[in-house]
Formats: sequence, structure tokens, C-alpha cells
Amino acid sequence: MANVIFWEKPGCKGNATQKEILRASGHQLELRNLLTEPWTKEELRNFFGDRPVAEWFNPSNPQIKSREVVPEQIPAEKALEMMLAEPLFIVRPLMQVGHSRLAGFDVQSVHNWIGLEAAAIGPRDPKNCPCVSQGGD
Repeated sequence: MANVIFWEKPGCKGNATQKEILRASGHQLELRNLLTEPWTKEELRNFFGDRPVAEWFNPSNPQIKSREVVPEQIPAEKALEMMLAEPLFIVRPLMQVGHSRLAGFDVQSVHNWIGLEAAAIGPRDPKNCPCVSQGGD
């Protein structure tokens, strides 16, 4: 069992599913609002590790889905500036256990990190949020 700080967009159906899976796997959650957290570039950058910049972005964001914003073409420094100005660009959730951090909810990555119960996941894909119409979920 891990104590997970979980930054979410309140009301996001995808985040609700992810929280459900984590709790069913025995983890304790401390919920925080991703949109109102006073992020700095340095703090935000620590969640992404060595992942490509394109993976830092929320693929369900309307500007990304429409290709108005093309994450593959954005340098890291500019991506962080964009995310500080508009947190809906940030892939969700952001999670922290101790000093270790993770962005997004790739099931295998989360399982390798803190462990997940397969029965808690079932057939659903908690990586991608189904509620695109609600402002970039």
C-alpha cells in the first residue's frame, strides 16, 4: 500500500476511474486540484522524467486533438510555459509517492511503480479520459 498524492481535474471521469483503481488496489489517496496548484517549471518537470515532451501533454485536450497544438514540435521549456499558463495541457493525473513522481496513468507503469490489483482494473483502459467535451479531459 502506498500513500499517493493525486493531482486531478475535479469532475474528470477518467480521474475518477483511476482513483477507484488505486483505492481498490489498497492505496491511500491525498487529492489535490491540478488546475489550482501553484506549479513551478521545476516542480512540474520532475513528473515527466525522461519521457518525450509529447507524452507530457493531455492527448484529450481539444487543442491537441484538433492539432492546433502539436506536442511533438514543442521544446521542453516552451511546453512547461504552456502548462503553467494552461494546466489543462498537463497529462493527468500527476502522482507522487515519497519523492517519486509519475505523470499519466499507464497501467503497466503504475503497476511497476506501486502495484495494482488486476481485478481492480478489469477490461477498462484508465489511461485515456472519455470526457473530451468537458474542457480538455
